[in-house]
Amino acid sequence: MVVIIVYAFLYGRLYMSLSGLENSLVKRAHARGDDPLKAALASQSLVQIGLLMTLPMVMEIGLERGFRTALSDIIIMQLQLCAVFFTFSLGTKTHYFGRTVLHGGAKYRATGRGFVVRHEKFAENYRLYSRSHFVKGLELMMLLIAYEIYGFVSSDTTAYMLMTFSMWFLVASWLFSPFLFNPSGFEWQKIVDDWDDWTKWISCRGGIGVPGNKSWESWWEEEQEHLQHTGLSGRLCEIILSLRFFLFQYGIVYHLRISNNNKSII
Repeated sequence: MVVIIVYAFLYGRLYMSLSGLENSLVKRAHARGDDPLKAALASQSLVQIGLLMTLPMVMEIGLERGFRTALSDIIIMQLQLCAVFFTFSLGTKTHYFGRTVLHGGAKYRATGRGFVVRHEKFAENYRLYSRSHFVKGLELMMLLIAYEIYGFVSSDTTAYMLMTFSMWFLVASWLFSPFLFNPSGFEWQKIVDDWDDWTKWISCRGGIGVPGNKSWESWWEEEQEHLQHTGLSGRLCEIILSLRFFLFQYGIVYHLRISNNNKSII
């Protein structure tokens, strides 16, 4: 639900900015001397950071072992990047839960809860997290950049940072968590080996009997396999969800006036 709200909020604000509605509303509020934006954003900034979500755990640890111990445990958890891992796990749950709701095919998904002591290659991380995290993270990053460029609120740095801080944290967690938690992920020799393995995998043609971990083409077919067995409602939902890219493109074209001031949707 958190991820869905982030998507709805970002696309809604971006469409308002590209259409000029946000600019009109803010100017009208300024003309009336009503400027509650900063106050509202400041009051919810602590909620966006996620501090209030830790209150139940703080109270539980505090009642059992004392509030000083609870505070120290919270600080240690943040230093161990627990918030980054939790945010990354939201992407996994959202992706597979949404796919199951739309297309069916529920099955066990390995979460990799074992203690990681060996280095995972970049190609393996890409196969595991591309559709669920990397693609969505890049999409949210492009939305944030577009809103920073065209949004009226983006002219105020404080308001923009208060509004989008948690979303930038979500984007960074989805894009970089597999590498932060990967042993020897930044060792130069490992990077060279991962690059060689990646180029070999991406250049290998697929075919009958070729597994997804040997060929990019076979992996892509496996990732799109659920669309071949879904029903009519699942196909319609995919089409409706994909329309967000069309509306985004139309808003950019309309805002930049690169179509000779033609506002027709065709």
